[in-house]
Amino acid sequence: MKDVVKGFRKIVYLTFPPDISGRPVVCNLGKLFDLSFNILKADISPRHEGTMTLEISGMEAEFQKGIAYLKESGIRITPVAHKIFRDEDACIHCGLCTAMCPTNALTLERSDKTVTFNVDKCSACGMCTRICPVKAMTLDLDENGAH
Repeated sequence: MKDVVKGFRKIVYLTFPPDISGRPVVCNLGKLFDLSFNILKADISPRHEGTMTLEISGMEAEFQKGIAYLKESGIRITPVAHKIFRDEDACIHCGLCTAMCPTNALTLERSDKTVTFNVDKCSACGMCTRICPVKAMTLDLDENGAH
């Protein structure tokens, strides 16, 4: 993988069926499409179904080709923006989530003491959902709405 981060960066949530989870499809993003990737989170079930949160960077045209390749390979792709939600009315802006967020998607604005959520930086790790005292942050585990 190249160390140089190119102009386009996107975090996606991938769901692998059992027959795909053992194939090197993610590695092929680098080989076939000159994309860099960073695995933010990965899980595989006892039935060999897999999920992965992946940060992909490179040229946007190559990113689109890489996403098409993943879909053709049988992988379901969900934008991370569709995985983590914040209930704005429930949030009390305590800032606990900001201490747990590994990607700084949740930050405390010093000027007005409010928590902001930048979904483009979110890796859908779920740490914020576990620490939020009022459950304002939720993780969508329903795959039926996935693309």
